[in-house]
Amino acid sequence: MAKGVFIHNPDTPYDDDPATRYHFPRMYLKRAKPVIGDNVLFYQSGKKGGYTATARVESITPDPKDPEGHYYANILPRSYTPFSKNIPFRLNGKPANAFLDNGDGTVNRGKQVWAVRPISEEDYMKIVALAAVEVSELPRFDNAEFEVGEANQDPFVFDAERETVEVVLNKKVRARLFREKVISAYDKQCALTGMRLINGRGRAEVQAAHIKSVEYDGPDSVNNGIALSGTIHWMFDRGLVSVSDDYEILVSRKVNNADEVDRLINKDRRVILPKNEAEWPHSKYLAWHRKHHNFEAA
Repeated sequence: MAKGVFIHNPDTPYDDDPATRYHFPRMYLKRAKPVIGDNVLFYQSGKKGGYTATARVESITPDPKDPEGHYYANILPRSYTPFSKNIPFRLNGKPANAFLDNGDGTVNRGKQVWAVRPISEEDYMKIVALAAVEVSELPRFDNAEFEVGEANQDPFVFDAERETVEVVLNKKVRARLFREKVISAYDKQCALTGMRLINGRGRAEVQAAHIKSVEYDGPDSVNNGIALSGTIHWMFDRGLVSVSDDYEILVSRKVNNADEVDRLINKDRRVILPKNEAEWPHSKYLAWHRKHHNFEAA
């Protein structure tokens, strides 16, 4: 086994869903096989990119539509952990993944184009350790090329002990990262009511709800999350409200005080969505929610 990095961009032409599977061409099969049973990082390219999440690869299987040309790296259920903030490409002036370093801090452009690449245990843990730290304690990262140590800051010191991996994959830490990612995507606003209540310390009242529940292996991906106020979250988890594939708010026939619910939800009965379309709820999770609750709209 060995750790690796998968390049994933929101506008990818591949059939990717990082929380469940990663789609890649046959040319990368030899590089992907060693990561079976081990952890990978997902990396998004571009100025606003960086390392976005970690997960464990359970298996690799041929794409049934193109078994000779493409494959899926299947993600172990509940192992996908998105980072609340992207971890930058460079740390302390060098590529965070030393595999891409020519030895003098410059990037090996030939290796940089690999969609599947290796990463050492130490470098993997450096990146994951940053994701486990409270955002307020992190150095300021303005973009993926920011180098820690600039602007009169001391270089960030990493504790590369193995336990850091377990820390970030710890249930409580994963829950915090999921909440931060979802609440940030929805700008601290309830998607179904428009309410945005913030306490004196800047903490939002709104909660991060899983669309496909954790109990049924719903992943901690932002596409399986939606920001809801406490009351609406309670109703959503019980199937009293749901969302259509085109993001219409649905109220169940089981609700016996529909007028009260109508006063709570958005007047146009439309979900308030994140600005970034890549963070919108995925239709497969919305469909699961309606089916699981035997949902019938009023």
